[in-house]
Amino acid sequence: MTVNGKSIELTSEMTVEEYLRSNNYNPQRVAVELNGAIIRKNSFQTTMLDNDSVVEIVQFMGGG
Repeated sequence: MTVNGKSIELTSEMTVEEYLRSNNYNPQRVAVELNGAIIRKNSFQTTMLDNDSVVEIVQFMGGG
């Protein structure tokens, strides 16, 4: 799998939400693109990732 341009080897399939939580992302504060398509937040729990997935994760930051 490729995440934000880096190659990562998954040991098993997992959902987008499982991946986000296991890598300390807050699913409510990110946008996820999977294989060129934006994934809606309500699909994070059902959208599966595998080693052929290409993922881009953008994290929203507060500031001022």
